[in-house]
Amino acid sequence: MGKVDVTGWSRLRDPRFFAAAGDADGREWIDALPGLMDSTCREWDLIVAGPPGSGFHSMTLPVTRRGEPCLLKLVWPNETAAMEILALETWDGQGAVRLLDASVDQGMMLLEQLDASRPLTTVSLMEAAAIAGQLIRQLAIPAPPGPPRLGDVAGEIADSLLSRDTRTGRTVPQAWAEDAASLARQLSSIRSGGLLVHTDLHYGNILAGDRDPWLAIDPKPAVGDPERAVAELLWTRADELNSADDVRALLRAIVAAAGLDAERARAWGIVRTIDYWLWGLEHGLTEDSRRCRAVAAALLAY
Repeated sequence: MGKVDVTGWSRLRDPRFFAAAGDADGREWIDALPGLMDSTCREWDLIVAGPPGSGFHSMTLPVTRRGEPCLLKLVWPNETAAMEILALETWDGQGAVRLLDASVDQGMMLLEQLDASRPLTTVSLMEAAAIAGQLIRQLAIPAPPGPPRLGDVAGEIADSLLSRDTRTGRTVPQAWAEDAASLARQLSSIRSGGLLVHTDLHYGNILAGDRDPWLAIDPKPAVGDPERAVAELLWTRADELNSADDVRALLRAIVAAAGLDAERARAWGIVRTIDYWLWGLEHGLTEDSRRCRAVAAALLAY
């Protein structure tokens, strides 16, 4: 079945690239990864088909099962894996990667193989916006119990945003931070539709597939309104937007493709863009701050 070797993956020990490296329990999990992957391959009858890869919260391993190519994914911490598994089980392959097997206790998933060399970033921006918008609508189905409610998330942002802005040196213009906090407070009071929402649906988290042209991966699920899913699609390709009008045209394209409420999508776009801008400042991510500034300026003037 092949042995799994992650000894050369120095990035696993760097908390800038791998979340578990910044936590004592996470470092123990990293040490246990080779054995955990090996035992899972034996238990699930998997054959290692390539070298491992990593994201910020997970390790992945190309494998085959009974001749079919798949992807073994291990997520840290387990509660993050539990929410991802729940979302993928609920979607059952409709608009999202299909979950073939899972162990919540071990934070492990066996997924259908998609084409990682063809994310939606390889498609022209406005075409990609239309595809992503259609996926937002397809993924917006009745949510199971468990994921956080977006009203609560918005309330937490409203309560913390101004103090976070102060702690990060008021890099965000104060009027913008105040507007975002006010909009977050309004969003927290909206009685949501109780739909399942992928809250990290950027273009890199949409991959080409065989059974469907495009499928979402790596969900961070929440319960609420699908307008929340717009924000990441605005800033992750902001370098391709030449003006505020381009930002607003991108918002309109996503809203139209997904059949969303335009003003609510704009509000979530502002709130999450400012929230992510502050997160970037808190973690030393200067490029994200620059993109967020451009998007926020365009949306606040809309």
